[in-house]
Amino acid sequence: MRLRTTFIGAGLVAALALTGCTGGAAPSPQPEAGAALTIAKPDGAIATESNNPWVGDSSANKLGYKNVIFEPLAMVNLVGENETTPWLAEKVEWNDDYTQLTVTPRTGVTWSDGEEFTADDIVFSFNLIRNTPALDTGNLQLTDVVKDGENVVLTFAESKFVKQAQVLHIPMVPEHVWADIADPTTETNPEPVGTGPYTLDSFSSQSVTLQARDDYWGGELAVPTLYYVSYNDNTALTTALAKGDADWAQAFIPNVQSAFVDKDPEHNKFWAANVMAPDVLFLNHQQKPFNDLAFRQAVNIVIDRAAHTEIAREKAGPELSSVTGLPTPVGEQYIAPEYQGEELAMDVEAAREILTDAGYTWAKDALIDPDGEPVSFTLEVPQGWNDYVTGISLIADQVTKTLGADAKVNTPDADTWWANKRSGNFDAIMHWTDSGTTPYDLYSDTMDGRWLLTGENVDYNFGRYDNPRATELLNTYATAATDEERTAALEEIQKVFVEDVPVIPVGTHPVLGEYNTRNYVGWPSEEDQYATADPVQVTVPLILTKLTPAE
Repeated sequence: MRLRTTFIGAGLVAALALTGCTGGAAPSPQPEAGAALTIAKPDGAIATESNNPWVGDSSANKLGYKNVIFEPLAMVNLVGENETTPWLAEKVEWNDDYTQLTVTPRTGVTWSDGEEFTADDIVFSFNLIRNTPALDTGNLQLTDVVKDGENVVLTFAESKFVKQAQVLHIPMVPEHVWADIADPTTETNPEPVGTGPYTLDSFSSQSVTLQARDDYWGGELAVPTLYYVSYNDNTALTTALAKGDADWAQAFIPNVQSAFVDKDPEHNKFWAANVMAPDVLFLNHQQKPFNDLAFRQAVNIVIDRAAHTEIAREKAGPELSSVTGLPTPVGEQYIAPEYQGEELAMDVEAAREILTDAGYTWAKDALIDPDGEPVSFTLEVPQGWNDYVTGISLIADQVTKTLGADAKVNTPDADTWWANKRSGNFDAIMHWTDSGTTPYDLYSDTMDGRWLLTGENVDYNFGRYDNPRATELLNTYATAATDEERTAALEEIQKVFVEDVPVIPVGTHPVLGEYNTRNYVGWPSEEDQYATADPVQVTVPLILTKLTPAE
């Protein structure tokens, strides 16, 4: 039976208005019945095949095709109404404090090898995580997984209120296959078996082919074949999208209107889905100059965020305006009363007054710190990340001109930058935060001391911001049993964020998606926000079941 789910429109303000000039455009080709979809990545050759859904650098994860083979219990929408759509589960139900989840498996689901999907597969998949710490990347803290009649009951050591999506998005794997695998962390899984709508047909270093199942539990699929193609870089990917050689991608494309949309304005679509994840400057709190609150405060109010949105992000998403760092309108409901209407704004005079009061001086135009030393720092992002390079270049120029600090820009290769950010070997870097259906990820990623417990290398809180009270409040928010407790904790968390400037919020970090409607319609969009348009997200099967042939 085909799954049917009703979605409620969010009525959000448009993240990006797209208007294409049709003058001079070549006639578009007619829709092709049963056309394949080519999904593009700019990662270069993928030399080694691995279809392991648990391993982050497997080819199935890198290209994203794991999501059409292995499916989750439910899908949590990061846009729209943040609704949860049951998937391999017919029903998911949390207890009041979110420490226990009861799941009712969907009937009539079969694995791609014909075996029946059952509650035992759910129990096995979660026990695989529970018994293999390396797979528990979401720190689920499962304490028990049991069958209760037709249901499965998952119990956790602490509330999963802020990690509902991490739990529900876990891929289910077949017990009858994976029970015989000795080490799930190294298994390449050459013949993957899943419940998903497509099966693996062929693999090469340039592309992967998947074919639609004719026995998929979710019903008949409009798209018969998927090609996952890895282009050498963003330039090659953009060219492929513009020519129609690729159909679907998630990439930052400079001048996306002229480079992609205007090539076929009737069919080429770009949507930047606004989610609760900003781009921020992570600041090194261990050394000058960002170990000084006054300097952090001053830099925060000389950044021209309108210019960042216009020039660096090319209007891909709204300007970041709330002092809380929360993108709006998606995060509006979570902004504390104290900060409702309080917007980020440039105020050079106030910034220089803050510095003067803190003992800074100027030698001609150069800023001198209270120790008598010239103020300098370097902003870093990887070479080739065009939007980020432009963004930090704008900030460096603004800080130099308004405050007199010697702000430099460095663009190392991605591997060097990645190592530097984890080890804290930087002055400041531009980076995103995770997104969720609550503000937790934004504030945990930037302020949570628990990230620092891993040792020399960390996976967030890169600037080593150390505030035990912030960590305590974040734990309270994550584990509270009532909405009242969560609200009180969040209000104080935002106060710390605004007053102590652990990071500097710069811009929104929308989830980008490019696609065309020449052969298929029903895509997610600003008008129908049932999912993001990113082809490497867990919600891809939902999108593929909603696509229908274009007329």
